[in-house]
Amino acid sequence: MTTIHEVAAAAGVSISTVSYALSGKRPVSEKTRRRIEDAALSLGYEPDAGARMLAGRRTHIFALTEPLRADTHAPTHMAFVLATAVAARRRGYDILLLTDAQASEGMNRVAASNLVDAILVLDVAPDDERAAIARSVRTPTIFIGIPEDAHGLTCVDLDFEAAGRLAVDHLADAGHSRITLLGQTELSYRKSNFPRRLLHGVTTRAGERGVTLGTATTGAAATDIATVRAATEAALDDGHRAFVVHAVDDVHEALLAVLGERGHRVGDDVSVISAAASFDTSGLAVAVDTIPLIPQLSCEFAVDLAVRHLEEANVPPEIHLLPPEYHSVGSVAPPRG
Repeated sequence: MTTIHEVAAAAGVSISTVSYALSGKRPVSEKTRRRIEDAALSLGYEPDAGARMLAGRRTHIFALTEPLRADTHAPTHMAFVLATAVAARRRGYDILLLTDAQASEGMNRVAASNLVDAILVLDVAPDDERAAIARSVRTPTIFIGIPEDAHGLTCVDLDFEAAGRLAVDHLADAGHSRITLLGQTELSYRKSNFPRRLLHGVTTRAGERGVTLGTATTGAAATDIATVRAATEAALDDGHRAFVVHAVDDVHEALLAVLGERGHRVGDDVSVISAAASFDTSGLAVAVDTIPLIPQLSCEFAVDLAVRHLEEANVPPEIHLLPPEYHSVGSVAPPRG
């Protein structure tokens, strides 16, 4: 690791002059300052975070607040954590991960300490207490998700409502008049905002298209495969031959298993669309059309927004909705009869 002594030797100045030039504590001639900065850059020298904080300079650290609770679906959440860390590293920033169950405590702590340049917020709840903190601190804060009250906040997320509308449109265009949505757990609809948004999109579009909609959650706090199977059986018995799935991979597999047991073939006499799935659906037993939720897209956008807030003055708060894309593999077909 390069030391301040090496920078001083390369620039032909004293250690104290290097310190003054890089911290701004005392004036140094422009020519000398540039020579020191060039030496520091060429040697890869970076002052420690504490020194940069005292000097009012960037720490090149982003805080990522992601409360991990007992009900957290770890694979999905960690996909977003990893995508954020990779995007931040690409822009020259490290990630300080805050996993406090009481998310506001960690966020308040880093904002007060000036340890980070910006804060990124994951697992956004409808009434997220971190929204009020974001409005009160000077540290740029970007939400990857959208709370109910997004006033004064900068947020980026998939347009879940549009994803729900898109799924219904594809099934209605194929001729289906009865559709079942296999959704998230009951707890998810209380704790997270994105399932509500997709549900609203599906419900609104079904009404507009004159489609009879059945909905089912996938258990109370965790995926209940028996509940999924029962909901699928009931939908089939009621004549539904089109399914939209907004849930984890186990729910998809349970649906496909019941369809197989009942003698139905996806893309032939029954249609299935996976909406806003963050996992790789290519591993399913049967290929299904998807409207994917891609963590890299929203996380990279959020990191870019954080950097923009640091580099530009008076960037206004804004909601950024990423348009959904439909990937077809032939799992939607017209209903028979």
